[in-house]
Amino acid sequence: MPTADDLFRPTAEADAGTARRGKVRAVPDAPEQVAAPEPQKGPSGRIRHDEKITVYVTAAELMELEQARLTLRGQHGLAVDRGRLVREALHLVLAELEAEGEGSALVRRLRES
Repeated sequence: MPTADDLFRPTAEADAGTARRGKVRAVPDAPEQVAAPEPQKGPSGRIRHDEKITVYVTAAELMELEQARLTLRGQHGLAVDRGRLVREALHLVLAELEAEGEGSALVRRLRES
């Protein structure tokens, strides 16, 4: 069996890396300025989502959402979950709002209610 000294001995690569780096500074260098990525335009699709919102709907609205999901699956061969369906619909509405502004269906509907 190897001893603890054999398991935790420094390797040649680690020694070379230490020699190349030189002295350790007490104050680290300022991080490089990296341009923030431009916000994604378009639905996010099937990725892990880090943010969450809660939306309350009526029983009838939930049934309509489920019916749309089943229609997409049955008639169009698209197996999507409710979250993806809502993200796609949200993308469509927000894209129209950006393009049409005052004339968008969202603005018209919100003014009517």
